[in-house]
Amino acid sequence: MPVFRPVGEHGLLVEFGDRISSEIHERVLALDRLLEATPFAGFREAVPAYAALLIRFDPLVTDHASVQRAAEALLHAPAMPAAPSRLREVAVCYDDDLAPDLPAVARQSGLTREQVIATHLAGEYSVFMYGFAPGYAYLAGVPEALRMPRKPTAVRGIAAGSVVIAGPQCLVTTLVMPTGWWIIGRSPTAILTGDPATPFLFDVGDRVRFRRVSRSEYEDMT
Repeated sequence: MPVFRPVGEHGLLVEFGDRISSEIHERVLALDRLLEATPFAGFREAVPAYAALLIRFDPLVTDHASVQRAAEALLHAPAMPAAPSRLREVAVCYDDDLAPDLPAVARQSGLTREQVIATHLAGEYSVFMYGFAPGYAYLAGVPEALRMPRKPTAVRGIAAGSVVIAGPQCLVTTLVMPTGWWIIGRSPTAILTGDPATPFLFDVGDRVRFRRVSRSEYEDMT
């Protein structure tokens, strides 16, 4: 069974593990699907992360103990089939001024610059969670050869659209902000859609494929 932790007066965190794993994440999504299909009285929403699910509820209707019992019952219920995942394509330009950390990634990985690019493009990426900033979709699936720890200190003023990696994770930034991740390219693909009904390009569970574009293509798309 997972570990249950109260979060304030209106939340219950269901922890399935402490690492990034497709198997653990599928357990998170399985409970998320069951809650959506058969919500308990007072259920508000469920927020999936890499290895945990936050269940938000109305404290005037129910309480932590009741929510835990409802979640435990669902964990023993027949699984709901997952909806077919969508494949989303994200364009990325790897020109030097848009990819300032490519040389460092190449040195640390023992690959050439072009090999780093080819390895990144060959990765099989999935959206595991949203967090930190609007539209920040955390993608798991960075190939082993490109996995490296975050930088010791963050760099300020990194442009929106930067394609960054750290450990097994990759994401496309949506705001100008600091990051300690490795900047290996920049994307002209809009992640923030402007549509209130579907504000982001991805949903949790979607698959992502990166496509290399030239500088001229990049400029045409921005």
